[in-house]
Amino acid sequence: METKSNAATPKRPTGDRPLSAPLLVTDLPTALRQLRQEPTWASNDRNAITLFKNKTLSMVLTALHVGASLKTHIAPGIISVQVLEGCLAFGSAGRSVELAAGQVLVLQAGIPHSVTALEEAAFLLTVVATGNS
Repeated sequence: METKSNAATPKRPTGDRPLSAPLLVTDLPTALRQLRQEPTWASNDRNAITLFKNKTLSMVLTALHVGASLKTHIAPGIISVQVLEGCLAFGSAGRSVELAAGQVLVLQAGIPHSVTALEEAAFLLTVVATGNS
């Protein structure tokens, strides 16, 4: 199994970090604190960091300011949205559900959806590529 890393960037200068490895552990509260300390968080309505990525699975930690929205889009596979903090409105197929900290939603591939932060929020997005979306 190949180990992959992401190099440091001007927006995220803390150094190289692994994206894929045979074993990868991430401390979510620490990663979330990092997101909220970066200039992107201060100057935009959100900030996110990819925690893991390979051909079939990706995991992204996202923090949203209140009112921030991810416009309607389609993910490249089945998704789960696990709310870690705050409250989100998740819209899909003419329906909107509120998700609070501790809740998780699963959405099948190819279904348009949107997300809006009803209060400052953080969530872990997991995408499993299905090959047919």
